[in-house]
Parts: sequence; structure tokens; C-alpha cells
Amino acid sequence: MPRRTQFISALALTVAVAGSAHAQATHVKSSEPSFDGRSLSLWIKDLKAAAPVTRNAAAYAISSMGPDAKAAVPALIDALSDDEATVRFPVAVALREIGPSAAAAVPALEKALDDRNDDVAFMAKKALQKIKPDAEIP
Repeated sequence: MPRRTQFISALALTVAVAGSAHAQATHVKSSEPSFDGRSLSLWIKDLKAAAPVTRNAAAYAISSMGPDAKAAVPALIDALSDDEATVRFPVAVALREIGPSAAAAVPALEKALDDRNDDVAFMAKKALQKIKPDAEIP
């Protein structure tokens, strides 16, 4: 086999192996839920952004992922005490959409039933009803 042919064969094999490795790496990355081309972990980071509009968008994005976003529950629990009602409301929406997998948020949601914003309190109640459908909620 001429040297050039050996080189081309080796190069083709290298490209095939690299392509396979890339495909596997891409598959691993795609196992994380995403919304609008951004992974759940990036949206979780945005829950701590300086701008309330960014935190609001993050909470709504996470809510759109439904039960697949259960990894966000600890960050959502923290965000439920945000100073802005425009953030607390979509956080409660996200916990509602995650459903029973958000059971760790029950104490924070029960506290949110007394939120100074009626819309937040109402959504906290809706979230509790979805997370624990058989529980009696005031």
C-alpha cells in the first residue's frame, strides 16, 4: 500500500473515531433538559442573576421543562424568597410544573401561602395541590 494511501486511511479512521466520540459527548450533554437552546444548569444559574427580569425568565424557562427540571428544586426553593414578586410567582409556577418531584419545596411553599403578594400566595397553593394532591391545603 503506498504511503499516501496509508496516510489517508489513517486519517479517515481518526476522523471516524473523533466523530464517534463527539457524537457520544453530544448525547451525554443532551440528556440534560433544555429550553430555548440553553441547558437547565444555565437557567439555574440565572436564578441568581442581578436583574429581576433575568431571574423571572429563568424561572419561566425552568417551568417549561416540567418534571424533567427536578434538579432545579433546591435553587427554586432559594428563589422562592426573592425580594421580587415577579420572580417568586414564576418560581411557584416552576415548582407546580415539576410536580411531586418538588416535594422538598413543600415547607417553603407553605410559608409562601402567606406571601404579601396575593398572586404568589395563590400560585404557592396551586403548586402544593399539584405536589401533594391528597394533602389538605388551607
